[in-house]
Amino acid sequence: MRLLTLIVLLGSVLFGTENNETKKNIQEQIKKEKKYAKEQKFYRADEYDFKGAEVNDKILESIPDQPQYNDDFNMDSVYD
Repeated sequence: MRLLTLIVLLGSVLFGTENNETKKNIQEQIKKEKKYAKEQKFYRADEYDFKGAEVNDKILESIPDQPQYNDDFNMDSVYD
């Protein structure tokens, strides 16, 4: 995206075709680049602290085993 914006800018400067449509296209590309940068900041997750969401294995050991209830939801004979 940045390369495309740079090419558009250089083309408009070198060839002197800087009209309203070119300016409009440049502004659109700048907006897209800002949106892309904001999304990448979110996806990289550099500023997020996930340590509070980690599971403590010692606490998991203290939880008793739960009974299996798979037979309670058997729907095979409902429509017979």
